[in-house]
Amino acid sequence: MDELDSEIVRLLQTDARQSNRELARQLGIAPSTCLERVRALHRRGVIRGYHADIDPAALNRGVQALVSVQVRPLSRAVIDAFKGFASGLPEVLHIFVLSGGDDFLLHVAVQDLDHLHAFLTDRLSKRGEITGFRTSVIFQQVSNTVPTRLPAPDLA
Repeated sequence: MDELDSEIVRLLQTDARQSNRELARQLGIAPSTCLERVRALHRRGVIRGYHADIDPAALNRGVQALVSVQVRPLSRAVIDAFKGFASGLPEVLHIFVLSGGDDFLLHVAVQDLDHLHAFLTDRLSKRGEITGFRTSVIFQQVSNTVPTRLPAPDLA
């Protein structure tokens, strides 16, 4: 990515709803050039899509938690099966496969603490491959919605 691509990405992260004409105006380039650059960023997988940032509480998901999960035996089949299971649960927002002491980190959002407890006892604790899990309730969340490209490592 060159500087123009990086600026396109930054501007789209700030407001993905702006028109191509407005984006081109801010960049000081022709709309046709801007459109081709955005399309190229899509083709290369830099821009993976656009979404609306919705408040989970508005969807009756007022309680969020991070659940660290350990599974055994640790094999590709078990990992893939658990990912498939967890991705089908409506409470799960994100699944992270980890290295270290925990094998997965699940970001879940539910109605209240009673529903979180039910999720843990009725969904997770009944899975035979799960050997343990720990839960941390999220009180506040701050996100960096406009990450910038980091410099390449100096190989000198």
